[in-house]
Amino acid sequence: MSTTGTILVIDDDDAVTASLALLLKQSGFASACVATPGEALEQLESRSFDAVLQDMNFTRKTTGEEGLALLIAIRERRPDVPVILMTAWGSIELAVEGIRAGAQDFITKPWNNAQMLLAIRTALGPGRRGGVEEPGADREELASRYDLSGVVGESPAFLRAIGLAAKVAATDASVLVTGESGTGKEVVAEFLHRNSRRRDAPLVKVNLGGIPRTLFESEMFGHRKGAFTDAHQDREGRFARAEGGTILLDEIGELDPACQVKMLRVLQERTFEVLGDSRPRPLDVRVISATNRDLERAVREGRFREDLYYRINLITIRLPRLEERRGDIPLLARHFARQAAREYDRPGLAIREEALQWLAARPWPGHVRQLRHFVERTALVAERSDLGLEDVRRTGMIDEARGAEASGDWTPPVGQMTVEEMERAMIVKSLGHHEGNLSRVAESLGLSRAALYRRLEKFGIRT
Repeated sequence: MSTTGTILVIDDDDAVTASLALLLKQSGFASACVATPGEALEQLESRSFDAVLQDMNFTRKTTGEEGLALLIAIRERRPDVPVILMTAWGSIELAVEGIRAGAQDFITKPWNNAQMLLAIRTALGPGRRGGVEEPGADREELASRYDLSGVVGESPAFLRAIGLAAKVAATDASVLVTGESGTGKEVVAEFLHRNSRRRDAPLVKVNLGGIPRTLFESEMFGHRKGAFTDAHQDREGRFARAEGGTILLDEIGELDPACQVKMLRVLQERTFEVLGDSRPRPLDVRVISATNRDLERAVREGRFREDLYYRINLITIRLPRLEERRGDIPLLARHFARQAAREYDRPGLAIREEALQWLAARPWPGHVRQLRHFVERTALVAERSDLGLEDVRRTGMIDEARGAEASGDWTPPVGQMTVEEMERAMIVKSLGHHEGNLSRVAESLGLSRAALYRRLEKFGIRT
């Protein structure tokens, strides 16, 4: 068996070092085992290692001070070597201190062999925690090596995010995707799954913000019939559905403290229990989390567990706002138009250049999601397949009117709409409001039915 790396194991328990040495050998790793911090530093001075597995206590003391001191010494001497800490479940706070001091990951004792090997392989792979910002990637190069289906954009800010995702896609590293609502976090999760070894297994998406606290365990872990009052039949949980594949924990920042503890245990121990069945079940899923919240701030304010934060963000991918990638707006608009053509049976649907320029100049506070909905609405109400400036401006005026009605200023900004375009838009809006009742439409607009008919014909509005 070929050697894939050399690991230094530091633990004063002979049973632990013997067990780890055997596991590493069977998995293709070479190893050296030592019992004290002094021996560890001597080994690091005299030999080359690819990673370190380090316990947090080496005497009768259980404060972890020795482990933290050793970690700091290793980081000072060999900052290029990733360190994985080993600690008991009750000492996770120590592991968090270690992460702050530069450790790559932490494993609780007794460990799960698969989880231990996953942590080691991730530590040896690309995208280690604390790395420098990724340079911009080249889309053609990415396309030659990865499946970019559904990934639209060529701006440097966006390609930096996709380039980092590409580097870690083949690993099982836990990934945290951050960004404002509508920036495309789900697209990144799909890209990661599609380019992983788990691509043929399920990708299960869970909106944690939509799960009530009382139903969290049932939704995530499943339940047996009779486990509680309304459990009339067995239910498979989301983790079980994702077996062998990937689970997207969307809106993870919305978890309440009690659910955070339960999630941490599952992600750390890689097992879960179905409600009504006390047998632990192994968990074989790749975890991707997403949030639009500032989790670091939430940790500082005590609203999000620090140990869970470090468990889910081994790799963090930040998605830029749409205004940071404004040059991608025409590409995205064309992409959404093609999607609308297929979904709404509108063959030949396209957007003219002047309409694309208008879209690129507009503010998009809702980011990519808002742009997609805008293009879809325009495609639905437009009479022709060749969407021009007047079509997108009309949709924009309706949006402006909707947003401004509450403030009493329904008129669009000067220069965005002509009087005729405003008139047509108001007729269309009134038709929708009165469900096509022409008598009510005419009355609400202050027109006779004959005058309304003339305008319907003039503007090509079908009823």
